[in-house]
Amino acid sequence: MAKQYRAAVIGLGRMGSTFDDEKSAWDRAPRPHAHTPCYRAAGVEVVAGADPHEGQREAYRRKWGIESLYADYREMLEREQPDILSICTTAKPRARILLDAVGIGASRGLKAIWAEKPIAISLAEADEMVAACQRAGIVLAIGCSRAWSPMYNQMRELIDEGELGDLLQVIGFGQAGVSHNGSHLLTTVNRLAKGRVQWVFGHMESDEAAAGDVDLEGNCYLHYDNGVQGFVRMTACGGANWEIEVIGTQGVLRAIADAQQVQFYKTVASSLPGRRAEPAQHIFPLPGASHSSNTRTVLDLITCIETGKEPNCSGDDGRHALEVAIAMRESHRRGGTRVALPLADRSLYMRSSETLHGGEPAIVRRARAAAQAAG
Repeated sequence: MAKQYRAAVIGLGRMGSTFDDEKSAWDRAPRPHAHTPCYRAAGVEVVAGADPHEGQREAYRRKWGIESLYADYREMLEREQPDILSICTTAKPRARILLDAVGIGASRGLKAIWAEKPIAISLAEADEMVAACQRAGIVLAIGCSRAWSPMYNQMRELIDEGELGDLLQVIGFGQAGVSHNGSHLLTTVNRLAKGRVQWVFGHMESDEAAAGDVDLEGNCYLHYDNGVQGFVRMTACGGANWEIEVIGTQGVLRAIADAQQVQFYKTVASSLPGRRAEPAQHIFPLPGASHSSNTRTVLDLITCIETGKEPNCSGDDGRHALEVAIAMRESHRRGGTRVALPLADRSLYMRSSETLHGGEPAIVRRARAAAQAAG
């Protein structure tokens, strides 16, 4: 990386700044995870930040020593002219912020945007975001961090090398709202299936929830354009929470506990006469990565800027995950019928769970709840 890239962050709360403060003794996920420390770990200078809440700006200044902080992100973009921009707000204002950023930054050297997930609230917003970045030649990555996870990437590499034979099915378990954290599961399953979802059968947590516009849990059968079948369970998963299984004609990969362990089986001929071929456990080659998933996101963005590569989770991938989530709900609304993608009605939307608390920062809500619990 010969060029010294400059980054700016919009939204100076949990994902922009403080996520890593939550680490516990039992947390084995590689860090850092928040955007600001990941830029620093990747050798990218964070030159500025923007947040409408004065308290968050001051906390960010104290934590990171960055003085160029703005209440208005538009002013920041005009003055600071970053190469890379993070949008770490909730999904509700994300489309407007991104479109403003493209409009201002396209002529001021903005090269890439790293936006948190889900990409947007509505399909129309997502369409506009993807199209705007494509027109401006700005790389757009959506922060579904498992797309950059060393373990999941190693699984994809084994699939690409044909170690499983022809893919048959991908199954994912992860309790979540289908739009918010469900975007992690959907983009991971889609990436391992190596295809685009053509149609779905969805079953949501209840008729009442499916009738509304708020994020909800649900399960779904998926059919991909390459013939692979998929299934995701985002209702309660018991002892199998955040597990993914990839089945091929010659082998199986099973990611356990969010890929903290991966089992790898390949079908081999039996040593006993008359017995059919049977699975034999193989060693899963550990990736030995030295960076966290989100640090790898920054490094991937730089590669995309310099080579034209698509991000591991592009704007189009993020839009596809939102469309699948909405199609799941539409299938339930229509009595469990098959729903084809792309959806014709682009006005359809889902209010991601992190948008349901108004404009108050999460850190403020948690501090108040802790004070109430203590007093």
